[in-house]
Amino acid sequence: MRFNLRHIVPVALLSLVGCGVETPVSETLPAAAEELGQEQSMLQVSDCPGCLVGTEDARFVSGFEREKVVGDVYHYRIRLRVGETANDVITLHRVVREKGAWRPVRAPESIFMVHGDAWDFQGAFMSSTLSAEVADNQSIAVYLAKKDVDVWGIDLRWTHVTEATQDFSFMKDWNLGTHARDVGTGLTVARAVRTLTGSGNQKMNLLGWSRGALVGYAYMNAETQRPQGLRHVSGFIPVDMVMKFAPEAEQQRQWACVRAAVGEVALGSGRYEGNLLGPGAGVAIQYVGQKARQHPNEPAQLPDIPLPPITYRQLGVLVGGATFSLLTNELYGIQPSVPFYHFSQAKAFSGGLPTALENVKEEAFFDFLSTAHPYQSFTEMVESDRLQCGDESLPYDDHLSEVKVPVLYVGAGGGFGDYGVYSAKRLGSKDVSVHLVRKQEEAANRIADYGHADLFLAKDADKDVWEPIYQWMKKH
Repeated sequence: MRFNLRHIVPVALLSLVGCGVETPVSETLPAAAEELGQEQSMLQVSDCPGCLVGTEDARFVSGFEREKVVGDVYHYRIRLRVGETANDVITLHRVVREKGAWRPVRAPESIFMVHGDAWDFQGAFMSSTLSAEVADNQSIAVYLAKKDVDVWGIDLRWTHVTEATQDFSFMKDWNLGTHARDVGTGLTVARAVRTLTGSGNQKMNLLGWSRGALVGYAYMNAETQRPQGLRHVSGFIPVDMVMKFAPEAEQQRQWACVRAAVGEVALGSGRYEGNLLGPGAGVAIQYVGQKARQHPNEPAQLPDIPLPPITYRQLGVLVGGATFSLLTNELYGIQPSVPFYHFSQAKAFSGGLPTALENVKEEAFFDFLSTAHPYQSFTEMVESDRLQCGDESLPYDDHLSEVKVPVLYVGAGGGFGDYGVYSAKRLGSKDVSVHLVRKQEEAANRIADYGHADLFLAKDADKDVWEPIYQWMKKH
């Protein structure tokens, strides 16, 4: 008699794990896969309540969607409800080679990626698939997948908030801890699905870029308080971010304190969306990208933001090469996190303004800007500034000295760069590596160095950034 595995698997898993949530998924799923005697396809595991064992009442609200990227590399995504309201939604992504339709290759090496501000997983780590200006395989997710790495990632809750939204009160309690818990849910599902599709149940590398690195720190901090059988991470890769400034960066710490104070006032007034410069930051980023792409030679205008007499194309280049200038508000004493912080290295300057980008095709960068999400939760940003200020009252760094997994810090010379090394070395790991990408001999020449987004957008990022990450993963 034949049975349909798609219907049997959830029952088999539930019978193995029972009704409680204390049994580690790492103990139940390998047994389930072994008992069933064969691996499943991604189509089958779209119906897998056992994959959510150990999460905080998460549930699937869609099955896996599948799309071809290039060659035999495919991109899957699935949505999960992770709270009580319609806004408490995350999306998980998997980018992996296939040996047949819906059947991933066996990929023992794996990584889970967390994006930063404005962009989701695809915008941050697969931006080439959203632009016709570069080849689809020019992204870290595809690059690693082609090397048989199983690439997973998350779209955090705020990426799902639509542009028509006007009431953001539901974002009040969306903080770094919220996103860290969601990352834990994502890791639980990823390891379960990997087990059922034949890649084993090994722990995963966790990579967080920009504010995603702070979410990663918060997650790693919390994971130290879980039994070993419930931990998911084998290696931590914070990319271009500071959690705590070193003593020699006292000025930057003080800048963070000012930002935190201004942010607390805004939160106290009931604003839970946006950033220090106002609400709807993603809307403005989208607008600049679209205008630079469609009307490059028109005079640029932004509501409530005074601009020099430049075109939209020049404004798009300015956002890339001199991002710091748009993150400064002298009236309130607001300075960027680090001096001359910028997204992309400029090729040349004229009158103090960048005139071209060095590492990214302009049109591709404008497409990148166009894919920003309109809104973001503000509380996580204020908490980030509080951490960088040295606030000891937040719970996200209480146990960092207990983080023992191998660590690789990756920094960009014109991003957070070596400012982020101190945070990585405050962890309890005895295996901390540093990979800084610099194009300038003098570290002080930050304004003309490799940018924060160049790490994932630059034409040579595969050689400068992705291959070193891959080699570190192989070594560890």
